Amino acid sequence: MTMLASIVHVMCALLLAPALPGVITRVKAWFAGRRGPPLLQAYYDLWKLLHKGAVYSKTTTWVFVAGPIVGLACAMTALLIVPMGGTAGVLSFSGDFLLLAYLLGLMRFFTILAALDTGSSFEGMGASREAFYSALAEPALLLGLVAMTAQSHSLSISGMVAAVTPVAIASPAGPALLLVAAALLIVFLAENARIPVDDPNTHLELTMIHEVMVLDHSGPDFAMIQYAATLKLWVLGALLVGILVPVRSGWWGVDLGAGIGGMVALAAVVGVIESTIARLRLVRVPQFLVAASVLSILALVLVMR
Repeated sequence: MTMLASIVHVMCALLLAPALPGVITRVKAWFAGRRGPPLLQAYYDLWKLLHKGAVYSKTTTWVFVAGPIVGLACAMTALLIVPMGGTAGVLSFSGDFLLLAYLLGLMRFFTILAALDTGSSFEGMGASREAFYSALAEPALLLGLVAMTAQSHSLSISGMVAAVTPVAIASPAGPALLLVAAALLIVFLAENARIPVDDPNTHLELTMIHEVMVLDHSGPDFAMIQYAATLKLWVLGALLVGILVPVRSGWWGVDLGAGIGGMVALAAVVGVIESTIARLRLVRVPQFLVAASVLSILALVLVMR
């Protein structure tokens, strides 16, 4: 039954992940007093891209073609590790949080390589920023997971999340868990190219970070990149929801439903954040990411004392 619940979570994530950007966009449109695009716009875009042809520059090599494929494979593998609603991940094992970090790093690495393979100065600039900011975000993610490891006495992400219950939140470990959640929220915004770190809707190359790296991708390749981005949004969001929505009723259907509801609520919160604050100046982004590491370190200190 546990394995069935884990498989259902993966199937729901594969199906519902593209809806999360739609929720974010609709919330932002509501704040702006507009109707906004349809909630399922991401599905329409993916379908349209899959029916287009891909264009490749003569200067690119197999690295450019492999970038979207490896990125999607890493995102789907990471999805098999993260739990939802108290149910264990399909590939849950001791030390899997390190594999999760490596998968996200490999996904980013091949995206950067594909951008550099084009020979474009703009894409190289975006790749440089992506590498720098990710180097600041990864310590916050790992230190936050280490703090959860110390709190749960488990080296598996599934064990860490399962140990987060309403009782644990109300215990002396509660403040540490909330600090980890705050750090993960910053990492969530940075890794998914959201405001205040990046703006996924900007078209000014000088200020773009992630989007500028995929300017030369088209057709099915760009569809894979977009779909992998929604899966990454779900993976990192599942970690955050696992802490903030600790529903552990014992009925996996109820717990999974609460987790999915938490994902929708998280997307709405991101829409509120992007509607109420401005994007940070590029020189301020490192300070924002270092603050996430500080929160994770403080959480680890509180747990270990």
